[in-house]
Amino acid sequence: MTTAGQRGFRPAGRCAGRRALALCAALLGGALTGCGGGGTAAPDPGATPAAHRSTPAEICAALVSYWAKEALKGSEWAGLDWEQKGLSNEQYAIHEEVVAAARAEQAKHGGAAAGALIDRRTAEKCAAANGATGSSENWREPDWTATGTPPP
Repeated sequence: MTTAGQRGFRPAGRCAGRRALALCAALLGGALTGCGGGGTAAPDPGATPAAHRSTPAEICAALVSYWAKEALKGSEWAGLDWEQKGLSNEQYAIHEEVVAAARAEQAKHGGAAAGALIDRRTAEKCAAANGATGSSENWREPDWTATGTPPP
C-alpha cells in the first residue's frame, strides 16, 4: 500500500513481507540445490541434434547449385569468378554445364523446373565426382582427414 508523497511500494502488513522473504529464500535454496554435484540426470539424447558431417559430394552439390541458381536469376554476384565463389576447377565445369541445361529448361518449362534440374544434376554430378575437389590447383585436403580425427 502506498501513501501520498511516498515513492515505491510498501506491503499491506508485516505478514506479506515475511511471505515474500520466505518465498525468495525457498527459490534461492532450490536453485542452489540444483547446482550441487549430487544426483545429476543423464542428458536426453533426443534433445541435442547429432552433428551432421557433410560429405564432399553434399558440399559440392550445395555450393554448385547455389551459384547455378544465382546465375540463372542473373544476380549481381553471379559474375564472380570460380575462385571467388569457392569452387574448384571441376566444380566450375559442373556449374557451367548445369547452368546451360537449366537455361534451356527454364525456357521450356519455367523457373521451378529449372531449379529442380539444377538440384538434381548437381547432386548427380558431384556424387559421381566425389565432390569434384581434386582438380583445383589451390585445393588442399583438410588437416583432419590426414590424421583421421574429425574436426571439433
